[in-house]
Amino acid sequence: MRQYVTVIAAADISPREAEVLELVGAHLSNAEIGARLCISVRTVESHVSSLLRKLEVPDRRALARRASEPVGVGPSHPAPVLPAPLTSFVGRVSERAELAELIKAHRQVTAVGSGGVGKTRLALAVAAEAAGEYADGVWFVDLVPVTDPDLIATAVAGALGLGEQPGRGMTESVIAALADRHALLVLDNCEHVVDGVALFLERLLATCPRVTVLATSQARLMVPFERVYPVPPLSLSVDGESDAVALFRERAAAVGRSLDPALRDQIASICERLDGMALAIELAAARCSTLGLDGINAALSHPLRMLTGGSRADERHRSVRGALDWSHALLEPADRALLRQVSVFVAPFTAAAAATVGVTGSEEGIVAEGLARLAEQSLLVVTASPGGTMYRALETIRQYGVERLAEAGELVDARSRHVRWCLAEAAELAVVRADWRARFDAVADDLRAALAWAADRPEQRTDAYRLARHLAELTFARHLIGESQGRYEQAAALADDPAAGASMLRHAAAVAGCRMHGDDMYRLHRAAADAARRSGDTAGAACDLATAAANAYRFSGKFVRKLPQEEAVALITQARELAGDDPAAQGAVALAEAGRALTEIGAAPGLNDDAVPMTIARAERAVELAHRTGDPLAESAALDTLTCAQSWAGDTFAAAGTARRRITLLSSTPGTPAGTHELIEALGEVTEASLGTGDLPGARRWARQLADHPLLAEVGHRATGWLLVADAMAGNVKEILTGSVRFLDAWQQAGSPARSVLGPPAAAVAMIHGLREDQDAWREWSAVLNQLDPSPGNTYGYGAIFDAMLLLHRGQAPQALERLAPEPGEVWQWVTWIWLHWYVALRAETAVLARSSEAGDRLAEARTVVAGNPVATAIVERAQALLDNDQERLLATADAFDAAGCRYQSARTLVLAGGDHAARGAAALADLGFAPMAPQG
Repeated sequence: MRQYVTVIAAADISPREAEVLELVGAHLSNAEIGARLCISVRTVESHVSSLLRKLEVPDRRALARRASEPVGVGPSHPAPVLPAPLTSFVGRVSERAELAELIKAHRQVTAVGSGGVGKTRLALAVAAEAAGEYADGVWFVDLVPVTDPDLIATAVAGALGLGEQPGRGMTESVIAALADRHALLVLDNCEHVVDGVALFLERLLATCPRVTVLATSQARLMVPFERVYPVPPLSLSVDGESDAVALFRERAAAVGRSLDPALRDQIASICERLDGMALAIELAAARCSTLGLDGINAALSHPLRMLTGGSRADERHRSVRGALDWSHALLEPADRALLRQVSVFVAPFTAAAAATVGVTGSEEGIVAEGLARLAEQSLLVVTASPGGTMYRALETIRQYGVERLAEAGELVDARSRHVRWCLAEAAELAVVRADWRARFDAVADDLRAALAWAADRPEQRTDAYRLARHLAELTFARHLIGESQGRYEQAAALADDPAAGASMLRHAAAVAGCRMHGDDMYRLHRAAADAARRSGDTAGAACDLATAAANAYRFSGKFVRKLPQEEAVALITQARELAGDDPAAQGAVALAEAGRALTEIGAAPGLNDDAVPMTIARAERAVELAHRTGDPLAESAALDTLTCAQSWAGDTFAAAGTARRRITLLSSTPGTPAGTHELIEALGEVTEASLGTGDLPGARRWARQLADHPLLAEVGHRATGWLLVADAMAGNVKEILTGSVRFLDAWQQAGSPARSVLGPPAAAVAMIHGLREDQDAWREWSAVLNQLDPSPGNTYGYGAIFDAMLLLHRGQAPQALERLAPEPGEVWQWVTWIWLHWYVALRAETAVLARSSEAGDRLAEARTVVAGNPVATAIVERAQALLDNDQERLLATADAFDAAGCRYQSARTLVLAGGDHAARGAAALADLGFAPMAPQG
């Protein structure tokens, strides 16, 4: 048993570690900390591992609690105040050596033994001694609060400081983070979730070759690579020494009873009767100050008389049970009742919580006194936290308390009160405050445990539904989006009203969209349609069916299974039949029909037929119908489809206007799953649209909002991609050098996926390094680009644009001309949306600088296409001035570039102007961080 006392311990906390510690205290993930401090996730991991070691705490939760206390920075400051175990680890020299050798030789070791034998303390001691041998740290995961085997990975992720990556489940996120790590993972108390742990470890050990797992359990895990180490009881006599006696003496001294060495034989007799079981010895020693050794012997005699027969392991288990029995019997009746009642908590709890869950009428002050008495008898562990004193029972004692509840016939009432307490806590968490994450994390495990119990009891169905719904909302806010989807689906299954079930399924579908799981979106909307029909809501069913089809068009990149055209058509037909005259249903059907028409345009050979105008008309009709309903999310979805149709038509400015209209519409929507899904998609779209029209300040503003969106914290490559493009176009070198670290780090953490949408940022960063003449970095990012996107979009679209800008900087106009050789009409599929203006403007400039005979024609054509785009127009005007040798007109474009927020092109213009202007331009380029331009022509 561990009691904690505040002590002073030396630690050298660096300024950066202090910053990391503060953010751990705010319950931020490693990715969030990295984004906040502009450092890599691996660097954050290193700092956290160092802090765990320096502050002598076992896990991230303890580190977060430690963060609330003042920390000295640097060796010249006062040493920090630490929570340290009052009781030291006693003995087990041979066991520690044996277990340490096993984890060196085997990938997975399970320390097996009955409850109370001391598995956890042994594993922690071995892990602490081995910490220096693992470059990426030792990580401790307490599985006691985990009641759902599917949440094993969530518990491990919490210990590692990982958040869930949209597009990946939590297990995949953990495995990706540990894939190349050399680390020791300690999984404590696996016995109640053995099947879940086994499935998790099979995948982890097969994928992470340098990760070692040390587990503690009452039963072996039966996984590949497992080596079982049976944890023996404490030695009763080894070379005249006894670990059991040493533990008893130390624990007795801790409660104020130092024992005479002459009493060794009497102590040894007690320890022998307790079979050397650590927990039983600690419980007995805690009574020494009041009972004395004779009293302990007498107290042990009665319950242990019946401990005969069975295997030695069973006897040891009964030894702990016997020690618990007599320790329990010595309590006052009120304290016995209190120990029973608080056993419903799976996580640390406060006196106020215990009073609420306890027998009606319990006063907090009286309960606090009772908890203190239980702690004095080593039946509870006490820890300090920012929210006050917290109590918890070791798992063996908690299970004993639950058994006593059942024996007393109080289990259902106590658990029912626990459910009501959880509902009240969940309701309070609906208000998000500065300390919201810490408050949620403190009660989340109890919410889950209460739901697991209530969900299986028919009389608790209503409360279980409410708790599942609350937990779905709270886990979404906590960005545990995989769990959120599951909780919404659980709430739907628990709902008595099919209409409520349909609502929960729609929320689940929206969360699936945030997770980039299109197939789940489709499945859940189909299920919602079925539930809506059962409730008599045919219009709602029509909306769900039409939305299922529309999403397959809108978010095709999120689907694994491509929806067959005939299946989509059947959905739309069925939805149309059910819609009747309901405006919302009609709008959903119109949107699905517009989406179907839009998908056909991408495969069309050109833009001169009737398909595009007809699609625009359909999308405008969907927007009109959605607007009538007053539903901003339905209108946003229709505006999205209209934006895409306008972009395919080559109407860049109309598309940008529609994208801005969409983002304005969503600016005041609440942060529901559906609203969040729409907003993230809209921010990406409006950023792209702004880039397409040359609105660089607007593009950077929207891209910054996207980069800072909390749901994208774990996927920094997706979050920062368009911001990198906007900064590259503007010439913001410092921002590129900082932001590209997060992009590359997150992309590698995600398993280096090949995704064409990530190509433009990689190309942009490669160009910036090329402009800086950093050849190593340019080659690295060029390789990343080729891995990300070998598609025609890279070859003929954005890739050609960034390559041409770099070639022009290097004075290689003929090569740039060749890179942009295809006519815009030949590559329209890859330049229509964002890149058309940039493509035709640069194509005209390369023709002038390469002295092409087509320069005049290209300039005339470009001027018409880019009219209204400040940056592209300035590029064309600059090219015309160069062709006409018009110095005054040339210098005027420098001012135009400055006004448009394009500092690189402004400086480049001055260099092109020659003379004294060239010197100013060269200095401006150097200030920005670029290498000198090569002579042109």
